[in-house]
Amino acid sequence: MAEPQDFPGLRPDGSWDLPAQLNMARQCLSRPPEQTALIDMTGAERRDISYGDLSGMVDGLTRCLLTRIQPGDRVGVLLSQSPWCAAAHLAVWKAGGISVPLFKLFKRDALASRAGDAGVRFVFTDPEGAELLGDLADAVMVDSAGMDGAPVPFAETAPDTPAVLIYTSGTTGSPKGALHGHRVLTGHLPGVAISHDYLGQQGDVLWTPADWAWIGGLFDVLMPGLALGVPVVAARLDKFTPEACADLIAKAGVRNIFFPPTALRMLKAAGQGLGGLRSVASGGEPLGAEMLAWGRRCLGVTINEFYGQTECNMVASSCAAGFEPRPGCIGKAVPGHEVAVIGEDGNPAEGEGDVAIRRGSASMLLQYWNRPEETAAKFRGDWLLTGDRGIWEGSYLRFVGREDDVITSAGYRIGPAEIEDCLLTHPAVATVGVVGKPDPLRTEIVKAYVVLKDGAQASAQELQDYVKDRLAQYSYPREVEFLDALPMTVTGKVIRKELKARAAGEADQ
Repeated sequence: MAEPQDFPGLRPDGSWDLPAQLNMARQCLSRPPEQTALIDMTGAERRDISYGDLSGMVDGLTRCLLTRIQPGDRVGVLLSQSPWCAAAHLAVWKAGGISVPLFKLFKRDALASRAGDAGVRFVFTDPEGAELLGDLADAVMVDSAGMDGAPVPFAETAPDTPAVLIYTSGTTGSPKGALHGHRVLTGHLPGVAISHDYLGQQGDVLWTPADWAWIGGLFDVLMPGLALGVPVVAARLDKFTPEACADLIAKAGVRNIFFPPTALRMLKAAGQGLGGLRSVASGGEPLGAEMLAWGRRCLGVTINEFYGQTECNMVASSCAAGFEPRPGCIGKAVPGHEVAVIGEDGNPAEGEGDVAIRRGSASMLLQYWNRPEETAAKFRGDWLLTGDRGIWEGSYLRFVGREDDVITSAGYRIGPAEIEDCLLTHPAVATVGVVGKPDPLRTEIVKAYVVLKDGAQASAQELQDYVKDRLAQYSYPREVEFLDALPMTVTGKVIRKELKARAAGEADQ
């Protein structure tokens, strides 16, 4: 593995080198104006966007912001992969605001819960996004911003000045907002570089099919690419298919890809090889030896696995250019992040324990938005708890499993509580329990066990459509089973562990 001094933001001893003044927009726009920043594949023809072009877009949006917000105000960004999506986040940071990524597949209830909790002043979007928003927030069309005018100065912000509020699905209550400071980008750079066999080589071009509304798209690909001077491809694949993926890679000259595991499985199932790649990174769940062997054979590279979560990302990674991967292991701790497997007492565990990251990681959240008690519960002493279980094999970290009930489906982390809350508003539903059911393609599918009210009727399709219309398209229950009763605790809580065991048994059959 490269030495820490080879990575931006790290001292030779592996500690963080954060300046007193730090603004992510400045980090991302510091390259020569003629250099290519983005490769826009969203239209009929390829269009290269230079850093000068992008800076002009950012300044136009920033001038709009400065008449509307104060430092620290929240601004939603409801845009798909596009140059304007990049410009919108950068403009919010340049103005000293807090950007809130929102996803185009969210329906009204999912958008309302996030926009309402964050208290967004307005949302940068496009006509499609404005229709989704309705009356939830003021919609500002990004392409209406004037490009003419003097350059706008960067707000004076520090590493811990709040910059981005990213919502993560948990197991209880509504989604939580992870608030990050301007240091979060610096915290991602070493892990992103390592996971792509030292990103930034001559000819590198970076892309992911993951949406930029999530930490994986925004901070594992888009912003690190801009900061490191690696052109980032912006593309809209309405539906991911192996053929469309291969076509895009060829047309845009992609050499470096972050693939969610489901995309890799789809490529493998279709027998789709890809040429011209220098690196492939993947995160979300462990890949087996068979998948790694397939990657070498059909992609021409060793797939590098990495690990993290919205609250503290890119803390461990494999790096085929630096050391041999170990199937089933996430990789090794990334310089700058102290990763441990600890016991209940907060000390290193002998054998399996809780995967944790020591305070001081630059990619660690500042806090959960307006949730001090949940912020405190996320820590055990000086350690942030990931909610995952792991074990060390020498210097390699092996992922054992999740302690919580978050469902991992097609690369998305889905909180069952939000789906249960939605279904409970249906007039026919008395109680419901939502769990993940093992699935060979998606890792898990969302399954709902439903008890109907006496005399009420509802079909599985009706309940599926009900969730589709209110939450994200990907989070609806792909299976609905009606039961007479659910396993409950004495205090009336659904025992998800029993439902998960039932779903696992069904999958085995």
